[in-house]
Amino acid sequence: MAREPRTGGEGGGEGGDRRRRGGRDRGEQRVERQEGDELKDKLVTINRVAKVVKGGRRFSFAALVVVGDEKGRVGWGAGKAREVPEAIRKATERAKRTMIRVPMREGRTLHHDVIGEFGAGRVILRAAPAGTGIIAGGPMRAVFETLGMGDVVAKCTGSANPHNMVKATFAALQRCTSPRAVAARRGKKVADILGQKKDAPEATEAANG
Repeated sequence: MAREPRTGGEGGGEGGDRRRRGGRDRGEQRVERQEGDELKDKLVTINRVAKVVKGGRRFSFAALVVVGDEKGRVGWGAGKAREVPEAIRKATERAKRTMIRVPMREGRTLHHDVIGEFGAGRVILRAAPAGTGIIAGGPMRAVFETLGMGDVVAKCTGSANPHNMVKATFAALQRCTSPRAVAARRGKKVADILGQKKDAPEATEAANG
Protein backbone atom coordinates (compact mmCIF):
# COMPACT_ATOMS: atom_id res chain seq x y z
CA MET A 1 0.00 0.00 0.00
CA ALA A 2 1.34 3.39 -0.99
CA ARG A 3 2.02 5.72 1.92
CA GLU A 4 0.17 9.03 1.79
CA PRO A 5 2.39 12.12 1.75
CA ARG A 6 2.51 14.09 5.03
CA THR A 7 1.03 17.54 4.79
CA GLY A 8 2.31 20.42 6.82
CA GLY A 9 -1.04 22.17 7.25
CA GLU A 10 -1.35 25.86 7.97
CA GLY A 11 1.68 27.79 9.13
CA GLY A 12 4.21 25.09 8.30
CA GLY A 13 2.61 22.29 10.35
CA GLU A 14 3.60 21.07 13.77
CA GLY A 15 7.30 21.54 13.06
CA GLY A 16 6.75 25.23 12.31
CA ASP A 17 4.63 25.60 15.45
CA ARG A 18 7.34 23.96 17.51
CA ARG A 19 9.97 26.27 16.04
CA ARG A 20 7.84 29.31 16.77
CA ARG A 21 7.05 28.12 20.26
CA GLY A 22 10.70 27.30 20.89
CA GLY A 23 11.79 30.75 19.80
CA ARG A 24 9.15 32.39 21.93
CA ASP A 25 10.08 30.27 24.95
CA ARG A 26 13.77 31.10 24.56
CA GLY A 27 12.91 34.80 24.36
CA GLU A 28 10.83 34.59 27.52
CA GLN A 29 13.59 32.73 29.34
CA ARG A 30 16.10 35.36 28.27
CA VAL A 31 13.89 38.15 29.63
CA GLU A 32 13.39 36.27 32.88
CA ARG A 33 17.14 35.78 33.22
CA GLN A 34 17.82 39.47 32.68
CA GLU A 35 15.18 40.46 35.20
CA GLY A 36 16.41 37.85 37.65
CA ASP A 37 19.86 39.44 37.63
CA GLU A 38 18.34 42.73 38.82
CA LEU A 39 15.46 41.61 41.03
CA LYS A 40 15.51 40.02 44.45
CA ASP A 41 12.71 37.69 45.50
CA LYS A 42 11.73 36.41 48.93
CA LEU A 43 9.36 33.59 49.78
CA VAL A 44 6.98 34.90 52.45
CA THR A 45 4.95 31.74 53.09
CA ILE A 46 3.94 28.48 51.49
CA ASN A 47 0.93 26.36 52.49
CA ARG A 48 -0.28 22.92 51.52
CA VAL A 49 -3.91 23.04 50.46
CA ALA A 50 -6.27 20.17 49.68
CA LYS A 51 -9.18 19.93 47.28
CA VAL A 52 -11.74 17.21 48.03
CA VAL A 53 -12.87 15.41 44.88
CA LYS A 54 -14.83 12.24 44.19
CA GLY A 55 -11.76 10.02 44.34
CA GLY A 56 -10.33 11.57 47.51
CA ARG A 57 -8.12 14.59 48.15
CA ARG A 58 -5.85 16.42 45.73
CA PHE A 59 -2.99 18.22 47.44
CA SER A 60 -1.29 21.29 46.05
CA PHE A 61 0.88 24.12 47.35
CA ALA A 62 0.12 27.85 47.55
CA ALA A 63 3.08 30.25 47.67
CA LEU A 64 3.30 33.97 48.47
CA VAL A 65 6.36 35.79 47.09
CA VAL A 66 7.56 39.40 47.11
CA VAL A 67 9.97 40.73 44.47
CA GLY A 68 11.92 44.00 44.40
CA ASP A 69 14.95 45.68 42.89
CA GLU A 70 16.10 47.17 46.25
CA LYS A 71 15.89 50.61 44.59
CA GLY A 72 12.29 51.62 45.27
CA ARG A 73 10.29 49.06 43.26
CA VAL A 74 8.46 46.10 44.81
CA GLY A 75 5.64 43.71 43.97
CA TRP A 76 3.87 40.67 45.39
CA GLY A 77 2.32 37.59 43.84
CA ALA A 78 0.57 34.36 44.79
CA GLY A 79 0.80 31.06 42.93
CA LYS A 80 -0.64 27.57 43.32
CA ALA A 81 0.58 24.29 41.78
CA ARG A 82 0.98 20.60 42.49
CA GLU A 83 4.72 21.08 43.16
CA VAL A 84 6.48 23.64 45.35
CA PRO A 85 8.96 24.96 42.71
CA GLU A 86 6.16 25.52 40.19
CA ALA A 87 4.05 27.38 42.78
CA ILE A 88 6.99 29.63 43.63
CA ARG A 89 7.67 30.26 39.93
CA LYS A 90 4.06 31.28 39.30
CA ALA A 91 4.04 33.59 42.31
CA THR A 92 7.33 35.19 41.23
CA GLU A 93 6.07 35.85 37.71
CA ARG A 94 2.91 37.48 39.02
CA ALA A 95 4.93 39.58 41.45
CA LYS A 96 7.08 40.91 38.59
CA ARG A 97 3.96 42.00 36.70
CA THR A 98 2.48 43.92 39.66
CA MET A 99 5.48 45.96 40.79
CA ILE A 100 4.96 49.49 42.10
CA ARG A 101 7.38 52.35 42.75
CA VAL A 102 7.53 53.82 46.25
CA PRO A 103 9.04 57.29 46.88
CA MET A 104 11.63 57.24 49.67
CA ARG A 105 13.31 60.05 51.57
CA GLU A 106 17.09 59.99 51.12
CA GLY A 107 16.64 56.54 49.59
CA ARG A 108 16.26 54.90 53.01
CA THR A 109 12.90 55.68 54.69
CA LEU A 110 9.37 56.98 54.17
CA HIS A 111 8.51 60.63 53.68
CA HIS A 112 5.66 60.43 56.21
CA ASP A 113 3.72 58.03 58.44
CA VAL A 114 0.95 56.07 56.77
CA ILE A 115 -1.71 53.48 57.62
CA GLY A 116 -2.74 50.64 55.32
CA GLU A 117 -5.76 48.35 55.50
CA PHE A 118 -6.87 45.29 53.58
CA GLY A 119 -9.69 43.11 54.85
CA ALA A 120 -8.94 42.36 58.49
CA GLY A 121 -5.30 43.40 58.09
CA ARG A 122 -4.16 46.80 59.34
CA VAL A 123 -0.58 48.06 59.47
CA ILE A 124 1.06 51.30 60.59
CA LEU A 125 4.27 52.44 58.88
CA ARG A 126 6.40 55.20 60.40
CA ALA A 127 9.41 57.06 59.05
CA ALA A 128 12.56 56.52 61.13
CA PRO A 129 15.92 58.30 61.55
CA ALA A 130 19.10 56.91 60.06
CA GLY A 131 20.46 53.86 61.85
CA THR A 132 17.09 52.57 63.04
CA GLY A 133 16.97 49.62 60.66
CA ILE A 134 13.89 47.62 59.73
CA ILE A 135 11.67 47.08 62.75
CA ALA A 136 8.84 44.95 61.39
CA GLY A 137 7.37 41.46 61.40
CA GLY A 138 8.27 38.67 58.99
CA PRO A 139 5.94 39.39 56.03
CA MET A 140 6.43 43.15 56.27
CA ARG A 141 10.20 42.77 56.69
CA ALA A 142 10.37 40.82 53.43
CA VAL A 143 8.59 43.67 51.63
CA PHE A 144 10.92 46.35 53.02
CA GLU A 145 14.09 44.34 52.33
CA THR A 146 13.19 43.73 48.68
CA LEU A 147 12.10 47.37 48.38
CA GLY A 148 15.49 48.57 49.60
CA MET A 149 14.20 50.57 52.57
CA GLY A 150 16.78 50.79 55.33
CA ASP A 151 14.99 52.59 58.17
CA VAL A 152 11.33 52.04 59.02
CA VAL A 153 9.16 51.15 62.00
CA ALA A 154 6.09 49.04 61.18
CA LYS A 155 3.45 47.44 63.34
CA CYS A 156 0.55 45.13 62.52
CA THR A 157 -2.59 45.95 64.53
CA GLY A 158 -5.00 43.64 62.69
CA SER A 159 -4.95 40.15 61.25
CA ALA A 160 -1.66 38.26 61.42
CA ASN A 161 -2.44 36.36 58.21
CA PRO A 162 0.58 36.80 55.90
CA HIS A 163 -1.59 37.53 52.86
CA ASN A 164 -3.53 40.25 54.68
CA MET A 165 -0.35 41.73 56.13
CA VAL A 166 1.40 41.92 52.75
CA LYS A 167 -1.65 43.38 51.00
CA ALA A 168 -2.19 45.93 53.77
CA THR A 169 1.50 46.91 53.55
CA PHE A 170 1.18 47.47 49.81
CA ALA A 171 -2.00 49.49 50.36
CA ALA A 172 -0.01 51.73 52.71
CA LEU A 173 2.96 52.03 50.34
CA GLN A 174 0.66 53.04 47.47
CA ARG A 175 -0.56 55.96 49.60
CA CYS A 176 2.95 57.29 50.16
CA THR A 177 3.79 60.54 48.39
CA SER A 178 6.82 62.79 48.14
CA PRO A 179 7.07 66.59 48.56
CA ARG A 180 7.81 66.88 44.85
CA ALA A 181 4.57 65.07 43.95
CA VAL A 182 2.57 67.24 46.35
CA ALA A 183 4.14 70.40 44.96
CA ALA A 184 3.38 69.35 41.38
CA ARG A 185 -0.22 68.56 42.28
CA ARG A 186 -0.73 71.89 44.02
CA GLY A 187 1.19 73.92 41.47
CA LYS A 188 3.83 75.12 43.94
CA LYS A 189 7.55 74.71 44.50
CA VAL A 190 9.06 72.04 46.74
CA ALA A 191 10.61 74.77 48.93
CA ASP A 192 7.15 76.22 49.53
CA ILE A 193 5.80 72.85 50.68
CA LEU A 194 8.74 72.17 52.99
CA GLY A 195 8.76 75.78 54.19
CA GLN A 196 5.17 75.54 55.34
CA LYS A 197 6.06 72.54 57.47
CA LYS A 198 9.05 74.31 59.02
CA ASP A 199 7.16 77.53 59.64
CA ALA A 200 4.13 75.78 61.13
CA PRO A 201 5.43 75.52 64.77
CA GLU A 202 6.64 79.13 64.71
CA ALA A 203 3.29 80.27 63.41
CA THR A 204 1.54 78.30 66.15
CA GLU A 205 3.71 79.87 68.85
CA ALA A 206 3.09 83.32 67.43
CA ALA A 207 -0.65 82.69 67.42
CA ASN A 208 -0.59 81.44 71.01
CA GLY A 209 1.59 84.37 72.12
